[in-house]
Amino acid sequence: EEEEEEEEEEEEGDSSSEKVSADSSDSDVQGDTDTSDEDAEGGGSNAGSLERGAAPEDSAPVPEPTEVKEKFELSPRMREACLIVKSHLGHPSATKSKEVLASSSLVLQEWFRVSSQKSSVPDAVANHLLAFAEVSPALLAHVVNLADGNGNTALHYSVSHSNFHIVRLALGPRVCNVDHQNKAGYTALMLAALAAVEQEEDMNVVRRLFSMGNVNAKASQAGQTALMLAVSHGRQEMVEALLACGADVNLQDEEGSTALMCACEHGRVETVKLLLAQPTCNISIVDSDGNNAVAIALEAGHSNIAALMYAHLN
Repeated sequence: EEEEEEEEEEEEGDSSSEKVSADSSDSDVQGDTDTSDEDAEGGGSNAGSLERGAAPEDSAPVPEPTEVKEKFELSPRMREACLIVKSHLGHPSATKSKEVLASSSLVLQEWFRVSSQKSSVPDAVANHLLAFAEVSPALLAHVVNLADGNGNTALHYSVSHSNFHIVRLALGPRVCNVDHQNKAGYTALMLAALAAVEQEEDMNVVRRLFSMGNVNAKASQAGQTALMLAVSHGRQEMVEALLACGADVNLQDEEGSTALMCACEHGRVETVKLLLAQPTCNISIVDSDGNNAVAIALEAGHSNIAALMYAHLN
């Protein structure tokens, strides 16, 4: 009698990377259905069936045909607008024709639609950045730094939406003006100081942003620095990151307040300890009312913080 042998098949399910976007179902973002390179690398491949007793050379899985990813291209209308804008970049002082104005408006609207929504998709942003760079590096730098009527760039919006994968993409070409202030006087770096970041990967992007910008820049309205903003909102991890990037603990805002005074006023004990640990921290600085950090802590009812500073002085 012949004995039948059963074949055992092992199937490995393809694993697909999760979308980073807050709302990946946003159908109006072009390119969001493309599989990213990371997705392609992360997916498993189907293992071939192995028969018992087969020779080693026969047991190797047969590689499946690799699916060719179709290259993203700008729409003909968008590409034409990009070329018109590019041709005008070398003549910034020249009077803009209706054609140039219309093209500039189209490029701005499309870029903000793709990059600056809560539901923006990193793949779509990456595709557009690549397409702009292929037109010209100058166009890429121009588009990345475009600002809307409120002075906000795509970087401002990406930080505000906590879309840190898009922030990373925007910083990638190193053409982004991270110190650009919006009409309220805030840079994207200052907005990042307010963010509540949970993933270490996102925190690494924030650290990169801090390292690329001026951490000691002051908001144009109240003169606050990113460090002051982080302290007032209780973002301890941001305080640490800013100090690591050279934030000045003794800078004063328009009312003469320092980051230490702000921490004392809000009763943030751990932040006070962190600031006092900085060798350059000056406790004796007074604000426009003549109060130093100790006086502010006592006035706010935080005697424990005042005691900390007395101990530090002694």
